[in-house]
Amino acid sequence: MTAVLEPTLSYSSSIPRAHVHRAAICEVFLTDIICESYPQFRLGVQLPRVHSYYSDHNIVVRQYDPLLLLETFRQASILISHRHVDAPLDAKFVFNAGALEVVDLDAVRVGPAPAAGVLDATITAEKRRGADIVGITLAMTLALDGSAAATMSMTIQWMPGDAWDRLRQKGRAPLQLDPARPHPLHERVEPREVARHSFDNVVLSRIGVAGDTVRSQVLVDQAHPGLFDHPLDHVPGAVIFEAMRQTALVAAHELFGLSPRMLVLVGCDAVFESFGELELPTDCAAVAEAEICSRQVVLSVTLAQEGRQIAHGRVTLQRVSASTAALDRIVR
Repeated sequence: MTAVLEPTLSYSSSIPRAHVHRAAICEVFLTDIICESYPQFRLGVQLPRVHSYYSDHNIVVRQYDPLLLLETFRQASILISHRHVDAPLDAKFVFNAGALEVVDLDAVRVGPAPAAGVLDATITAEKRRGADIVGITLAMTLALDGSAAATMSMTIQWMPGDAWDRLRQKGRAPLQLDPARPHPLHERVEPREVARHSFDNVVLSRIGVAGDTVRSQVLVDQAHPGLFDHPLDHVPGAVIFEAMRQTALVAAHELFGLSPRMLVLVGCDAVFESFGELELPTDCAAVAEAEICSRQVVLSVTLAQEGRQIAHGRVTLQRVSASTAALDRIVR
């Protein structure tokens, strides 16, 4: 009997930038993809241990940023769509909804060598227009060095460029976009308020607290190399997720007196309701849902532009224990 060898994932190079809609090679985190039996896929992942955006945290544990994991899942969804669902390379994509969960904080700790990741993905639903697939829902799991680290469900869809232009024109027509409202980039909150070192990675200004609600204005810096890897005509999901996280951190401090340095994001989900326009100010509001067993804080978060809601979701923050922080200092 001849042995059947299972194909192995390669980690020798990153996949082409265009296949995950990135402009910079350093922003590509996938190395390979294997489809052994449609609709199931395995993808190779290598995460950067140092990154100007994803590594810029002053939390007491050194871990891969959960939003770096989210971006890796997003890239997987795009790659699968192009390679195995016949989405054209010039198609325009819409991120409809996503839910991320970090299942093991130990698995996302940064070690002495780049983590070898395996991302397992399954298409659980297809959106069709006639005979063509124009969208998919994915269930995904990421393991780092053999340990399950995070899961994510994600729904995306795509369309030709001319359909995108019509959709954007229809959505923008009733809005008062002129004159554009400038984003007060000079009014960023102090980085320590959102567990950052660099002002460049702060996306909030004008914090306000009213009862159990914390509000912020979201700063959209189109020159940011990580959040805007390439020019876009709308506020990207990456900015929305970061604004959700940072507003939740501020809310946890304002409402519960918790230090941002002692909190890590372990869950984040969002539903995108309409496009965020670059010309308009974006507001983010966080309301505490629950404090569970004194370990986690769950906050409902909404984003709106001049009264028009563009996204809503939930952020779960977990406190890092003193023993975990001490162990991380020893490891470092």
